[in-house]
Amino acid sequence: MTTRTLARIIPGMNTSDGAGVKLRRTLGQSQFARLDPFLMLDEFSSDKADDYIAGFPSHPHRGFETVTYMLDGHMLHEDHMGNRGDLRPGDVQWMTCGRGIIHSEMPQQKEGRMRGFQLWLNLPAKDKMKPAAYRDVPAASMPWQEPLPGVRIKMIAGTLEIANHKYSGPIQAGGTEPVYMDVELAASQSLSLPVASSHNAFIYVFEGTLQSDGKDIPTHAAALLGSGDTLEVTAGAQGGRFLLIAGRPLNEPVAQYGPFVMNTAAEIDQALRDYRDGTLTSGGVQAL
Repeated sequence: MTTRTLARIIPGMNTSDGAGVKLRRTLGQSQFARLDPFLMLDEFSSDKADDYIAGFPSHPHRGFETVTYMLDGHMLHEDHMGNRGDLRPGDVQWMTCGRGIIHSEMPQQKEGRMRGFQLWLNLPAKDKMKPAAYRDVPAASMPWQEPLPGVRIKMIAGTLEIANHKYSGPIQAGGTEPVYMDVELAASQSLSLPVASSHNAFIYVFEGTLQSDGKDIPTHAAALLGSGDTLEVTAGAQGGRFLLIAGRPLNEPVAQYGPFVMNTAAEIDQALRDYRDGTLTSGGVQAL
């Protein structure tokens, strides 16, 4: 057993996206703030409607996957093929952009709290031009589990063994074999989590504080983990809640231009031409 160290901490950077939605970005602040196969992680969180009400009007994607995890509020997904998905508290939307999808994500509330995350997960070169896919994952299919006293987990993707019991999320994706879980620890609670040595991994703290590898991880920061097969964490005096996200690295070149993520500049140029010509989405959308 080899405990993973903290290789780097990326504090959340205040920015905006879409039509002016205010958010915090950790991974994806620049091309140097990625962790193969993860391209970006945004946290949106506000009680002020002006911070989120304009939403994310219709826009394209190609070449990667988006994972939206809603904690509070109500967001509506619509895409060019007529799919509609209501995201409510605890729900997840897993979208494989593949060859191309044009969609919108718009708030369905005019007041109250809107809070959640969007993760961008790269696709291997062989899958970048496959038909797009879309899936809504209701909160009921991801129940909170209590593997140990003072520990609650919600498995979204992948499988982990904790306290001699396997916990699996409803998403079991190929390619990068992602693991995505929400973990809540009581005050001063410690936890050991197995993380496959074949995977790159990071944690994102969004409530309370956390310590690992003898270092404090502040709230709204991503901690990139070093090599190993075990994560050791301890919550602060007020407890802590964090995302654990891991995936098999692709070790492929990344070329990105806004919402398009390919392997070469020539492929980006082709994506732009396809979008201008109206052929970005040829091939349609299939169910996951």
